[in-house]
Amino acid sequence: MRTRRGVCYRELDMCTDNRLVVKRRGGFSGDNCRKRQRLAPESVGKSDVFESLPDDLVISILSKLSSSAGCPSDFVNVLLTCKRFNGLGLHSLVLSKASSKSIALKAKNWSESAHRFLKLCADAGNIEACYTLGMIRFYCLQNRVSGASLMAKAAISSHAPALYSLAVIQFNGSVGSKNDKDLRAGVALCARAAFLGHIDALRELGHCLQDGYGVRQNVAEGRRFLVQANARELAAVLSSASSTVSSRSWLSWNPHQHHRHVTGSGCPLLSDFGCNVPAPEAHPASRFLADWFTARGGVPGPGLRLCSHAGCARPEMRRHEFRRCSVCGIVNYCSRACQALDWKLRHKAACAPVERWLVDDGDANLDGPLAAGDAADDDDMVES
Repeated sequence: MRTRRGVCYRELDMCTDNRLVVKRRGGFSGDNCRKRQRLAPESVGKSDVFESLPDDLVISILSKLSSSAGCPSDFVNVLLTCKRFNGLGLHSLVLSKASSKSIALKAKNWSESAHRFLKLCADAGNIEACYTLGMIRFYCLQNRVSGASLMAKAAISSHAPALYSLAVIQFNGSVGSKNDKDLRAGVALCARAAFLGHIDALRELGHCLQDGYGVRQNVAEGRRFLVQANARELAAVLSSASSTVSSRSWLSWNPHQHHRHVTGSGCPLLSDFGCNVPAPEAHPASRFLADWFTARGGVPGPGLRLCSHAGCARPEMRRHEFRRCSVCGIVNYCSRACQALDWKLRHKAACAPVERWLVDDGDANLDGPLAAGDAADDDDMVES
């Protein structure tokens, strides 16, 4: 380096931090500088800067990830990244924030480890895990007491699907015999779920009011709930950003479309008004039930049947628990809401009256079928 006085001297500059020692030796002015880097002895064996992050910050990030994960692999792959992620990812705060999609396990991947993971989420206070594990234990693992208690735990936290599932159990007497039905409790649970905006509960409550099933008959109020259920379903489709159906295909007004048999992949609940609403997406617990029993031949047990609505897949817990279609007697449903959905979705085009129903044991139906004209428009069912 040359100073103002013109004196040239040789400089040895040491730039040191905790990890890197850089020595720069320069000759006289005009010479090329040479650099050499080497790690300081004290930096050998030190961990990455990631280890210095506080645990609460990492837990906050993992909680955000678990609540926004689109599938279980998005969350599990992070847990497999390192030992620290694996430990903090199983923190109760992270598991309590997990969304329904992040714990949406498939039936083919069911194992003891998957069972323990859902149990950890339920113990952490995750109501989605309580409901999903409760459905699996009640219907798939035949553990009715534990499954019902888990669904009740979710229902106490105002989980609408859990409230509706408990209502279906009360309507059918799934816990015990036919004499264990509690229609008034089922209506009360449906009313609570409907107040929280559950569409199937709104539809079930409307049919109960129309038919006087477990509650004093009020046809006008029942129709109001049915219209409200259709309107909520239409609003859910309109607000859904993931809908792949063009709005023009089902929002067109056609007054001559009344009572037309509509076929296709949609669910035309408002087909009378020219609206072909797409079928609602099934809950991950319902998809698990469908896959579980499909892998076992579609038969939950000897003489037992599944709900014929594709988005439900609830099995019977005893013979003749579900109600049959009052016209054909072929399909059966766990609830009036499932029957109404399936009627609009596909069964309306395939239903044909028969003279009598034949069951596996040769016994006739206790109540007998209604006339075709009595049930084709009102979606009534007769208990088997």
